Amino acid sequence: MNPSSPSTIRVSVEKGRADKDEYSFSGPFKIGRDAECEVRLSHSKVSRFHAEVRFSQGKWWLFDLQSTNGVFLDGRRQEQLPLSDNMRVELGENGPVLLFSVQASDQKEKAQARELSPDHYLKHYFEERKGETVGAHTMMIRTVYSHLQKKQKRKFRLVIAVFVCLFLGLGAYATHKHFELNKQKALAEDIFYAIKSLELEFADLLRVARQNKDAQSLEYVRRYQVRRSELEKKYDDFLKGLDVYGKKKSEEERLILSVARTFGECEISMPEPFTQEILNYIAKWKSSQRLSKALDQAKKNGYIGKIAEVMQAHGLPPQFMYLGLQESNFNLNACGPPTMFGIAKGMWQFIPTTARNYGLRTGPLAELQQVDPEDERHDFLKSTQAAAEYISYIYNTQAQASGLLVMASYNWGENRVIKLINTMPENPKERNFWRLLSKYRSNIPQETYDYVFYIVSAAVIGENPRLFGFDFDNPLAQFQKQ
Repeated sequence: MNPSSPSTIRVSVEKGRADKDEYSFSGPFKIGRDAECEVRLSHSKVSRFHAEVRFSQGKWWLFDLQSTNGVFLDGRRQEQLPLSDNMRVELGENGPVLLFSVQASDQKEKAQARELSPDHYLKHYFEERKGETVGAHTMMIRTVYSHLQKKQKRKFRLVIAVFVCLFLGLGAYATHKHFELNKQKALAEDIFYAIKSLELEFADLLRVARQNKDAQSLEYVRRYQVRRSELEKKYDDFLKGLDVYGKKKSEEERLILSVARTFGECEISMPEPFTQEILNYIAKWKSSQRLSKALDQAKKNGYIGKIAEVMQAHGLPPQFMYLGLQESNFNLNACGPPTMFGIAKGMWQFIPTTARNYGLRTGPLAELQQVDPEDERHDFLKSTQAAAEYISYIYNTQAQASGLLVMASYNWGENRVIKLINTMPENPKERNFWRLLSKYRSNIPQETYDYVFYIVSAAVIGENPRLFGFDFDNPLAQFQKQ
C-alpha cells in the first residue's frame, strides 16, 4: 500500500445529536450543521461549516473553518491539528464531542479488499437475511434484481457488476472533485493575499510617486495600476470557475462579498456569521432616516465626489467615504465629548494630536466643545486630505491592507488596536479582520464592533440602495472603477 494514501478514519459522536452515531471515511469530509456536511450535528455551538478533515503528508488533519465557537483539544482552542487514534475533539467549549479513530494501514487494506469485492456487494444488495432492515436504495435494487432475474439471470449479473462499478466510480469522482475544489479555493486565497502583499511592498514607492506628481512618477503609478488590474482580473476569472458568487447566493449576499473584497478582505475566507451580521446592521439602518439624510446633505454640499477623488488619489477605495458618515454624518462642525485625548472635531473627528501629526492646525478653542473657525479640522478639503493620509498610513502598515482593521483602528485608536494586531503574524493572510474577530472578539469594545459593521453595511446598501428599500441611487456610481 502506498504510505501516502489515506487510512480509514472513523468518527464517533460521543456527545451531541447527529444523523448517525458513527461514521467512516477514506476521503476528506466536513463537520457542521449544514446539510452538505458529511458529519451533520444539531447544536447551537456548531457552525454551518464548522471544521474539515483532510489527509495530508501521511496524516489525517482537522482544520477549523473559522467557526464561531472554535475547535478544542484538552481545553485549548486549535486552528488545525493532526488526528491520532482515540482522539477526542470538542466543537465549542462544552459543545459536542467527537472521537476520532484512525484505522491501521493493514486493517484498511483488508477492509478495502472486503468492501470492494463483488461478493460483498452481491451479498449486501441481493441476499436477504431474516429480520433484516434495509434502506430504500437497497430495496429498490433488490426489487429490480428479482424482476430481471426471472428473465435472464446470467446477463443480469453482468449488468449489476457494471452498475456497481459505475456506482463506485461516481462516488470516487465526487470525492475527487470535492477535494479538488478545496485545493482550488486555497489557491485562490493564496492569489488574493499575494496581490495584497504586492500592494504593501510597493506602498511607499507609490506614495512618493504620487507626491512628486512629475510625469515619470505618474507613469510609474499608472503602470503599477495596470499590472495590479491584470492580476485582479486573473483572480476574478479564477473565482468565476469556483462559482464563489454563484447562483446559490442571493444578490444581497453577493454584494456583501463584493464590498468585503473592496475593503481588502478575502471573500473566500469570510467567516460564516459575517454575512448575517451585516444584514442585521442593514436592518438597523432601515429603522431610521440617518443614512438617507446624511448622504443627501453630503451630496448637496458637494462632498461625495471630492471625498471619492481624494481617497482614490491615495490608492484607497472611495467607499471609505462611509467612515466620515459614521464619524459625524458628514458634519464639518461636529464636536465630540471631552476625552483623555482631547476633543475630536470636524467631519473626520480628529483628536488634537492626530490632527497635528497630519498637518492640521488646531485653533485656540481646541479644549472647548465648540466650533473654532481657526481650527483646520473644520476645513473640508484639508481635513479630508488628512483623513486619507491617516487611513492610508494605517492601511499600508500595521493593518496589512485590511480596510476593516483600519476602521477598527480609526475608532478605537490605532495604538490600542496595534497592541492586539502586533501579536498576529505580519502578513495579510494572517493579519486581517477575520482573524482579529476570531482571536480577540472579547477584547474589542462593542462601540468599535458596531462602528465597523455600520460602515460596511452602509457601503453594502450604497452599492444598490433600492434593493434594500432605500429611495436613492448609488452615491458613488460615477466615481467607482469600471
